[in-house]
Amino acid sequence: MQTSSKHAMDSALSRRQFLGASMGAALLFAMGGGISCSTKAGSVHMLASLPYAESGLEPVISSKTIGLHHGQHHKGYVEKLNKLTSGTKLAGLPLEQIISTTAGQPDRQAIFNNAAQAWNHDFYWRSLKPKGGGAPPAALKQRIEASFGSVEGCKKELAAAANDQFGSGWAWLVQDGERLKVMRTGNADLPLTQGLRPLLTIDVWEHAYYLDYQNRRADYVQAVLDKLLNWEFAAKNLLSAA
Repeated sequence: MQTSSKHAMDSALSRRQFLGASMGAALLFAMGGGISCSTKAGSVHMLASLPYAESGLEPVISSKTIGLHHGQHHKGYVEKLNKLTSGTKLAGLPLEQIISTTAGQPDRQAIFNNAAQAWNHDFYWRSLKPKGGGAPPAALKQRIEASFGSVEGCKKELAAAANDQFGSGWAWLVQDGERLKVMRTGNADLPLTQGLRPLLTIDVWEHAYYLDYQNRRADYVQAVLDKLLNWEFAAKNLLSAA
């Protein structure tokens, strides 16, 4: 009886170790090519500066929304993460490593949520740019057309993912091997935990748009797609086909 119990415990441990190692490997693959959203000063994570002025995305997203979103919500995730990891082995690790280490662990859910949200927001700010939208760079456009039929087809799938996400979450354009696809994640979750490479994202938490659009999420999403989407950033994140 004791032998059976020990075998079961060893098997469960082996499964957890395998899943942890697999997720870590998938994360390293997904991060290959230079995507990184860690900003640190010693062992403390810092709130990264916006890549444009707070008013840079007007009139699509107001400076008031950006100030609240970046200066309070995003900052809050970073500060909470530092408090949760202070004095632990996770302190000072890159966000990507904290995410891979804590994903799927109920006792570390708060650390995962704050690390993932810090990463997601850094990525979101760079997924937008003043006077964005338009046509993607040629190499990305070719991959989009191969996967979705057209750029408009890709945008329609992104809009559907963003609008259909129930409650808080994210819509993503991701690379899965040689193909591109659209996915959505709830709350703090992100494609990295599934071994997928994110190319760009749209934040559909209410604090991203409510001051400007109230409950009209679809209007916010369409405006981002048409006028702010940073296709050049997505192209830089694209890995060449093997």
